[in-house]
Amino acid sequence: MITITQQGEYTTIQDQGRWGYQAYGMPVSGAMDRYSSQVANILVGNSPEAALVEMTAAGAAFKFDEEQLVAVCGANMQGEIDGRPVENWSAFVVPRHSELRFSTALSGYRAYLAVRGGIDVPTVLGSKSTCPRAKVGGYEGRTLRQGDVLYVGQAIVSPAKPYWLHPQYIPHYSEEVVLRMILGPQDNMFTTEVVDAFFSSVYKVTQQADRIIYGLKGPRVKPIGKADIVSDAMCQGAIQIIANGTPVIMTADHQTTGGFAKLGSVIWADLPFLAQAKPGDAITFACVEEQVAIDALQIESNQYHEIVNLAHTKK
Repeated sequence: MITITQQGEYTTIQDQGRWGYQAYGMPVSGAMDRYSSQVANILVGNSPEAALVEMTAAGAAFKFDEEQLVAVCGANMQGEIDGRPVENWSAFVVPRHSELRFSTALSGYRAYLAVRGGIDVPTVLGSKSTCPRAKVGGYEGRTLRQGDVLYVGQAIVSPAKPYWLHPQYIPHYSEEVVLRMILGPQDNMFTTEVVDAFFSSVYKVTQQADRIIYGLKGPRVKPIGKADIVSDAMCQGAIQIIANGTPVIMTADHQTTGGFAKLGSVIWADLPFLAQAKPGDAITFACVEEQVAIDALQIESNQYHEIVNLAHTKK
């Protein structure tokens, strides 16, 4: 049993998302930083789908009734066990009756706490992810609060013990982020000059950097006519240009359809870096072809296999 003794700024239960229900208006949700969450689960021997805790900006605190192997990945939120610092991107044992406490993020924006066995919350529409705007999934469909009690499940697929991730697999979080994107499906609503100006501009992340949308401040992206379209499907990473020419990026809990033109989409492999960008960080975009996006996903998949082998096979 794990009791929340400090709720943090925005703390939820997430897994890899609620897929297959967007046609009914249900967001996919899931961990904002797919890479950090999956690596955290790997380090404690969980299945990739195991539910874990996502913390944003400032972390929570947890009191453990029993000894547990846990892993922390993603933003560096200065974790401590009973006042003793713990290493980020590692798996370690939390002794019985100890408190694991996190503070503000020194680098990055979202941290993930995986517990061996996964967080045991009800499965709703095939997922344990919290979607607070729909009040669905996770812990009572909401963010975690002080006094909430979590239970540990049985989502174990391999043996595990304390381990420090090799540095080559630890991403560097910068205040200047380059995101690769693919143009479409409404890029023909913008002139070549406007598109070129977009790629040569720097945008700053606004205070709206949440699980629904990332707002961007910078040069306007004016369409040839109006930005309105007949509403069509939306995907995570889609860069929508709203009526005044401001670009916004859809994130995990985004709406399933949208009525403004989409200039393009951030490739799937770069969404974890977007998730770790905080308000004030600078973002620039690089246009790539579809094959680059496919290759990047293959590289990410290979990294998971390599980490599994290093963490559980060769010890």
